[in-house]
Amino acid sequence: MLAVGALALVGCASDSSPSRATATATAESRATATPTPTVDATEAWVAERVAGMTVAEKAAALLMLHAPGTDPGPIRALLEQGASGVILMGDNIAGDAASMHALTEALTIDPELVPLVAIDEEGGEVQRLDWDTAATAKTLRDAPPADTTAAFAARSASVAAGGANVNFGVIADVTADPDSFIAGRVLGTEPQAAADRVAAAVAGERGVVATTLKHFPGHGAAPGDSHSSIPSAPLDLAAWRAGPALPFAAGIDAGAELVMTGHLAYPAIDPAPASLSPEWHRILRGELGFDGVVVTDDMLMLQHNGLPEYADPGENAVRAIAAGSDLLLYVLPADPSEFGISVDGLVGAIGAAVSSGRIPEARLDDAVTRVLTLRRELS
Repeated sequence: MLAVGALALVGCASDSSPSRATATATAESRATATPTPTVDATEAWVAERVAGMTVAEKAAALLMLHAPGTDPGPIRALLEQGASGVILMGDNIAGDAASMHALTEALTIDPELVPLVAIDEEGGEVQRLDWDTAATAKTLRDAPPADTTAAFAARSASVAAGGANVNFGVIADVTADPDSFIAGRVLGTEPQAAADRVAAAVAGERGVVATTLKHFPGHGAAPGDSHSSIPSAPLDLAAWRAGPALPFAAGIDAGAELVMTGHLAYPAIDPAPASLSPEWHRILRGELGFDGVVVTDDMLMLQHNGLPEYADPGENAVRAIAAGSDLLLYVLPADPSEFGISVDGLVGAIGAAVSSGRIPEARLDDAVTRVLTLRRELS
């Protein structure tokens, strides 16, 4: 204020100062000038990193893998091959949170770009962590949504205590069928009740770990188990929008960072499983407005169903990325060649698809940018 006042006094005393009209015009011009755009620091950092990557490095960055056991060496080796993340299963968890944290701490190669370390910690039927004592879906679906927020705040703290930074833990599926294989895991037996609790779960995990909604576009409407088949839902798009869509929309609006696509089909919308469906990715992005990371369910599940069209792991990877997936999940055994899988093989298949135009390079860059942005934000 002092500087402005002094300048004003000088202006009044000097015969050579601009006229009041000129000064006013200058001020108005400054006020209406287009402001210099603010460059987001994370966006700029990621853009520079992506620009310096080869196609093979970009392809590897779209992988989230698993190696069994509590020795961090084999798990870290996957990341050293360029994968962006790992998933920890029950065979990786031994002892308490401190023991798990020692394992996960050994996985960071670049502190500026930490790996995505994911775990399926739903609580109840799907639980990896003995120290997670928070309420489970069977209790929460009959309790007020605030109880779900409290439970997932505690659950995310348990996940973070072990050093994981991504929870594949929020079930956005909805079903009232007690015979459904997923019935014991849903947060609500009707769409709006599930939506309220899904949003509450996301709020509980917010700022502690990255939250994942699964299994888009909704497993509850598709009888069967996608671990061994491609379940089929009889709904058309209007019926989906009025029902299974609601919990996903609520979770996205609440700020979930990831959505996991399921290996299940809604033939009236697209006969392909959602994980390989361009139409479902369009709906997720365009209608629900999701702008985060789309991760597939375990890609080995496609091979386990025994259908010949899903027997080639390289082809499955290409179809998933071309459809709109950003991160491909593989729960690998100790010897991935058992299923014809290697990091080099997957990277080679994706790279060849980019060279042939099946995967536009812009699609590859978009996926890598989303994955690296999440990693950077968690660093």
